[in-house]
Amino acid sequence: MAVNGQQTTSNSACSDDEFWLFGYGSLIWKPPPHVDRRIPGWVTGYVRRFWQASQDHRGTPEAPGRVVTLIERSFWSSLVDSHASAPDKVWGVAYRIKASKVAEVKDYLDIREINGYTIHYTPFQPADGSVPIQTLVYIGTPDNEQFTGPQEPQALAEHIARSEGPSGLNRDYLLGLEKALNELSPESGDAHVTDLSDRVRAIEAAARGSKGTEDGGPKVSRVAESSPGSHDFHMATIVDTQEETEKV
Repeated sequence: MAVNGQQTTSNSACSDDEFWLFGYGSLIWKPPPHVDRRIPGWVTGYVRRFWQASQDHRGTPEAPGRVVTLIERSFWSSLVDSHASAPDKVWGVAYRIKASKVAEVKDYLDIREINGYTIHYTPFQPADGSVPIQTLVYIGTPDNEQFTGPQEPQALAEHIARSEGPSGLNRDYLLGLEKALNELSPESGDAHVTDLSDRVRAIEAAARGSKGTEDGGPKVSRVAESSPGSHDFHMATIVDTQEETEKV
């Protein structure tokens, strides 16, 4: 496997008998195939941000959505970000893949992560305090074409609220990530994700209120109707069998 055109062989999370993958986005609630162990925990040295465009899952080439990536904390600290603070721990989940399925899953992940993500390795600390695990992680680095950089939060929330792609509504990805993170641990929430989620909920509430006023009828909750997994919009590809393997 290659990162930025170079083979990554040192500190590999893959071996002949096991393979560990770190998920920090939709992988938290949409695991890859052939998982035989799931461990909540965190990595350090990074910041999670909705700074990666999505042309293939939560948007289209003509109207890209937004998904998360990891930013090296040292680089992030040099930027002007309206969300000026970030937790020291980026919570997520480590997955161990069955030994007999490692090659298959590696090929699957390579296919899934073609929209700007490259392979990296990072130590993962299990929440139960056990020994750290070296994990493979897909990251959309600042030099990839889909990286957007800092965005004004309200504009970003409005962009997410209106975006949709083959894997469904962009807001479902955001709200699904908020829910999945909050379920990992009492301390696993992410203020960046929660703020955007609150803004999207406010946008949806305003839209419902406006529609209710215009129609003179009851206000229907579009958020409830459009909960993760409820949409019928599909693309006849590998997306049908597994939602984005992260946007990670």
